[in-house]
Amino acid sequence: MSAFDPADHLPDDVLERIRERAAVHDRENTFPQHDLDELREPGYLSILVPRERGGAGLGLAEAAVLQQRLASAAPATALAINMHLVWTGVAKVFSDRGVPGLEFVQDGAVAGDVFAFGISEGGNDLVLFGSDTDAVPQSDGGYAFTGTKIFTSLAPVWTKLGLHGLDTTSPDAPKLVFAFIDRTDAVTTSDDWDTLGMRGTQSRTTRLNGAVAAPEHVVRRIDPGPNPDPIVFGIFSVFEILLASVYTGIARRGLDLAVGAAKARRSKKTGTTYSQDPDIRWRIAEMALAYDALPPQIAALARDVDDSAGHGARWFTLLSGLKHRAVVMAKQVVDEAMLVAGGGSYFSANELSRLYRDVLAGMFHPSDPESAHSTAASAWLGPLEG
Repeated sequence: MSAFDPADHLPDDVLERIRERAAVHDRENTFPQHDLDELREPGYLSILVPRERGGAGLGLAEAAVLQQRLASAAPATALAINMHLVWTGVAKVFSDRGVPGLEFVQDGAVAGDVFAFGISEGGNDLVLFGSDTDAVPQSDGGYAFTGTKIFTSLAPVWTKLGLHGLDTTSPDAPKLVFAFIDRTDAVTTSDDWDTLGMRGTQSRTTRLNGAVAAPEHVVRRIDPGPNPDPIVFGIFSVFEILLASVYTGIARRGLDLAVGAAKARRSKKTGTTYSQDPDIRWRIAEMALAYDALPPQIAALARDVDDSAGHGARWFTLLSGLKHRAVVMAKQVVDEAMLVAGGGSYFSANELSRLYRDVLAGMFHPSDPESAHSTAASAWLGPLEG
């Protein structure tokens, strides 16, 4: 097998065009359709699909590197594509472990389908472990879903929505049902995405009114609550690793911009560039020390998922901790980059200004800081008593 070269899947010229468009989509609050087209045509949407099914056959470790690279050009585009890659990543987790049921996701990605992530619900801090969406069983084995999903990235373009709902009427109820639906008249997308940052994701609210998943697209029925089922592990592992990758990519871009600014700016007081200023050098070094820790962590944990490593109950604290550290690091790095670059970075046309707004979205993705700390505390101290 030839060595993995990220430029084979994300060439520099494509990245530069995507970077140029990022400011426009942020300013106009529009979806980056041209980015999607440029990524879809060479097969980026199927990088995690095995070669024998028509994909690139990459592992999660390679996909994480690519998403860091894409995020350094356009964070919103990378975050939107993340949600499609989550489902193809879950399909890979299934196939790697001999679990059937998601082959249609792999085949759909190769055929051009765009998969969106319909898990988040307003006020539902159970996330994967519960749902406020009604899942009503149908006579043919399918399910009809009624409820509201929030932060549905890729809203203008998705063709398949992976989602969950709660079946409260079957004899073995309650059961959490994971399935995929098509975009039909039973699905309404609100044009309500007007946010501080990550504007190009167009993660709009999605309302379901009896949206039906065919029997063959109902992939899991499990008990609510913490569950070792492959669907829970698959979603959680791929989601957290790819999120960490996006925010680490933002940090890398922030660091690069800060280095460029330090070399270009010249002090009137000393006559030298700011790269020779001890305080600026310390600030850049602090950014680099924080950033350098994350890519190896992402690579190691992604390889563990690819290799089906046996972390057992430790998986969830390792994954949530990785995502948390990546977001905290990225915010720190972009903060410092703004100071290194000076007052010009405060103008909205400046790329650092956009990165500063985009990076703030990280705190709202699961696992949020409270959840990550709770998971780590339980792993080391045991569950709360009483």
